Amino acid sequence: MRFRAKQFLAGVSIPCCVFVAAVLLSAMPKHAAPQDVNGELTLKVDGSQSSVHWMLATTLHNIHGTFSAKGGTLRVNVPTGKVQGEIVVLATSGDSGNGARDRRMHREVLESERFPDVVFQPDRIQGRLAASGASDLQLHGKFLLHGSEHELTVPVHTELSGDHWSGNTKFYVPFLDWGLKDPSNFLLRVKHEVEIELELRGTLEGSPSAKP
Repeated sequence: MRFRAKQFLAGVSIPCCVFVAAVLLSAMPKHAAPQDVNGELTLKVDGSQSSVHWMLATTLHNIHGTFSAKGGTLRVNVPTGKVQGEIVVLATSGDSGNGARDRRMHREVLESERFPDVVFQPDRIQGRLAASGASDLQLHGKFLLHGSEHELTVPVHTELSGDHWSGNTKFYVPFLDWGLKDPSNFLLRVKHEVEIELELRGTLEGSPSAKP
């Protein structure tokens, strides 16, 4: 009898373990799969919460400065990737911390009295836009500087959280190739492109629907 009891217990132990393991696994919290936006979004840029930094390399040192963001609105049709709207930066706000240099920048290079705004008008995005959290995208559009339009694609890291969003990008503007005056002199030579870094913040209108 003792031998038969051991055989019985050995026979039922494996199914019982499997059953207990299945119950424990079903009780564990499940992580939701990432979801993408499925619809249209309206992203408003809050100029007071956004910033624009620039850096120009020269033969003597790197010049750092800022611009102020005026604001803007982007309407994104996520299924098609089409974008409408614009982001506006105040050219007249350019500041490098050196009065004489800044006056020359505004008077001779940017001509900011004639062209007070720098505008980026995106027309499409590439990449997956998550309904919440972080996404890395490519944003293509027209860059309006000094009265001329130029095609540009920039990488964007964006985050959606409730009714707010943020976006960061870094890219280069070949301002000399785009027809702006070379500010170099016999002592100082500047690089032909300026590094631009945007940190944008704003509100997200409407709750984006999502698909798995």
